[in-house]
Amino acid sequence: MFDFLRARLRHGTSTSRFPYGGVDLPERFRGRPVLDAGRCGSRCAECAGRAPSQVVRAGHGDDVALDLGACLFSPEEALACPHGAIAYSRDHRMATSSRNALVSPTGAVPLAAALDERTRRLFGRSLRLRSVAAGSCNGCEAELVSLGNVVFDLARFGVQFVASPRHADGIVVTGAVSTNMRTALEKTYEAVPPPKLVIAVGACAISGGPFRGSPEVGNGVGDILPVDLWIPGCPPHPFTTLDGILRLLGIVEGGDR
Repeated sequence: MFDFLRARLRHGTSTSRFPYGGVDLPERFRGRPVLDAGRCGSRCAECAGRAPSQVVRAGHGDDVALDLGACLFSPEEALACPHGAIAYSRDHRMATSSRNALVSPTGAVPLAAALDERTRRLFGRSLRLRSVAAGSCNGCEAELVSLGNVVFDLARFGVQFVASPRHADGIVVTGAVSTNMRTALEKTYEAVPPPKLVIAVGACAISGGPFRGSPEVGNGVGDILPVDLWIPGCPPHPFTTLDGILRLLGIVEGGDR
């Protein structure tokens, strides 16, 4: 026992200081995509056909935008523009309050707004969430599980995942919502007592991801349920998810951590 205690003292504190300090991201981390349309002008629309996803949205004329909700955060998406107009930043903050907010001509997005004061007061100082894997590759689920480890420690903010939707304040949806999971998703949502939240995590839950257009999946949970928080990524980094949830609860505000 004493050897164990000494080892713990030598190890020190592993929990991240987020949101009261900086974040430690690996060198290979690909954060919020950015678009510099001036680097290739009217040729930007051509990239829409080269990208392995619908991250590049071509509009009327020379208009073009990035859809963070469809982004797979792959090197191939950045390479779709031979002029280097698309790149990945180091910014992990991308969660928003609306689907339309994820479509941007530069990649900059308005970060999630806090719930109204009455709703936050009803939830109190805790939030219980039920996870629904609605037809995913389990990448997003793996990152959600990591939120409970000693580094991110989601529970220190009073947020925990629960086994039953009847004990939850909302649901966290991952996956493109397959035809076989749609009924289960809807019944889970119905079982959550009001007021209730819906959080869409990952490209598949937001837009259908790489499976968009398939007859076997939906094009995101937004066509089925009202969504309160959209967290892009493939999968989202735990800091991206943590930042979005804390903004929803009003613990983090503004553009800075």
